[in-house]
Amino acid sequence: MNPTPSTTSSRSLAHVALFAALIAVMGLIPKIDLPFGVPITLQTLGVMMAGCLLGARRGFLAVGLFLLMVALGLPLLAGGRGGLGVFVAPSAGFLIGWPFGAAVCGFVMRRLSHLRGRALLAGAFVAALVGGIGVVYAFGIAGLALVAKLSVQQAALASAVFIPGDLVKCAICAAVVQTVVRGLPHWRLAE
Repeated sequence: MNPTPSTTSSRSLAHVALFAALIAVMGLIPKIDLPFGVPITLQTLGVMMAGCLLGARRGFLAVGLFLLMVALGLPLLAGGRGGLGVFVAPSAGFLIGWPFGAAVCGFVMRRLSHLRGRALLAGAFVAALVGGIGVVYAFGIAGLALVAKLSVQQAALASAVFIPGDLVKCAICAAVVQTVVRGLPHWRLAE
């Protein structure tokens, strides 16, 4: 039996809200502050998973909903931060890049949705790498350079400290995607 459009719409809305909440919960894990004002958090893993598991549009919406709640003042970022001030801090570019990173993760996963097994694991890693690191870092480095008054090269070098941890997050994201697809064979990565 095929789901009705209203059931599909309700399910999509629930998935968007669920992943926004998941990103918020990941903010409860303490952040690690770095000297140049950009903390290490687990929330980027949530961004990667939202894009890879929900697709480009719903991943973008989930992260956008999360950031809207942050902008409204809810202390959902790691360390209990929230409000409009976080969007002018050195980490603002990373935050602004999150929904776009999720969308690119979803776009790449859509292209790879036919994969199964180890190929899906590798594909999800690539999707998380391209969207969760490539796109988010492009925004983050530009924002860090602008706010901290650094050259783009200095901002890129300062951001390089995040790469090892983010590569681990890509691997975790890929394992979660593979597990979800294996455990819920009707999960639709290509939406």
